[in-house]
Amino acid sequence: RVVSPTLALLVQREEEIAAFHPQPFYTVELECGFTAQSQRFSHRQQAEAIQRACQGQSAAVCGIETTRRVVQPPKLYDLTSLQRDANRVYGYTAQQTLDYAQSLYEKKLLTYPRTDSRYLPQDMAAGLSALAADMQAAMPFTDGLHLLFHAGQAVDDAQVTDHHALLPTGAAARADLAALPRSELDLLHLVCLRLLCALSEPCVICDTTVTLACAGTQFTAKGQQVLEMGWTVPCETFRGHLQARGIAGPAKRPPELPELREGQQLAVTAAVHAGQTAPPSRYTDASLLRAMETAGAQEAGVRHKGLGTPATRAGTLEKLVQCGYVERQGKGRSMVLLPTAKGKALAAVLPETLCSALLTAQWEQRLKDIEQGREKPEQFMRDIRQFVSELTRSTKRVEQAERLFPPL
Repeated sequence: RVVSPTLALLVQREEEIAAFHPQPFYTVELECGFTAQSQRFSHRQQAEAIQRACQGQSAAVCGIETTRRVVQPPKLYDLTSLQRDANRVYGYTAQQTLDYAQSLYEKKLLTYPRTDSRYLPQDMAAGLSALAADMQAAMPFTDGLHLLFHAGQAVDDAQVTDHHALLPTGAAARADLAALPRSELDLLHLVCLRLLCALSEPCVICDTTVTLACAGTQFTAKGQQVLEMGWTVPCETFRGHLQARGIAGPAKRPPELPELREGQQLAVTAAVHAGQTAPPSRYTDASLLRAMETAGAQEAGVRHKGLGTPATRAGTLEKLVQCGYVERQGKGRSMVLLPTAKGKALAAVLPETLCSALLTAQWEQRLKDIEQGREKPEQFMRDIRQFVSELTRSTKRVEQAERLFPPL
């Protein structure tokens, strides 16, 4: 009920990639101290005609729209969100992240890692700001920053399940962190950074969209201005720490546009830019964990969603690899998960029901109902027996079975 639909996700993505046919497109870009872009055209001749019409002309500012938005701090980590970020930043697999987190827990430097909660109970609020200040001083990328902490942002008793969100312990601030293995220190850095961000001020951003008209064609430019950095301050210093190690590149964000007014005329140069549509991306550990976490969310009437739990998802991925149904290709952050021929064959012969996240969601929901006394376990087991009986009776021989699974 977890392995099969997870394999199906990977096989379906490969089928989508195989069936994808890239489509070329062309845009005209105006340079006028910033870059404004036209709509996409399917034929180069259309774009070149507009480029020739705009060359040597001026563009008029015909619209300026600004939107101020407040970006709240991210929530604390649960295991799955930590695994996703550790894969995205360092290239660690989900199982590696779980192993490193377990080791930190056994060294009393991290709280219990197998959690699906991203909040803390009220009784932890009192010492939270002091813990954040201690960890700020202990981290090589945040010492000396002036950060304001608001412990209440991370506290919600209603959102805490069996275990609260991941935190560094007080012992981590006093430990000799330089003695830790690089992998465990990397993970501790992520957890400490998330603590500092989760308790910090919101980030305030002003988004600007400018519309230009040139030779009868509209062009659009988007810009962004950060009014208050808030929780992104430690993120920026952490990025600098990663850049010094050669792990991260410069941040990619919309440029800040100059001061403009409606009706203003701008001298422009025009050029044609060619591109093509891209296929869906192959799954990484991070993106597959996300897909597993949200599987079944769109199904009507299902309260439970997701394949597996934070504690079991890494094991599911490793089981698929160890059984030869899935393989990892590439290294580090570029590593992707691909179904093997054996995995594709298995997905082809499995009944559709067993590859659906809906079945898992329904069963998990009923198990939760049993736990809370709303359903009798005997009824659930009777339905399971009936399901298996019907499944085996209705199974038909798959076409080309010998090709999918050649005789030994």
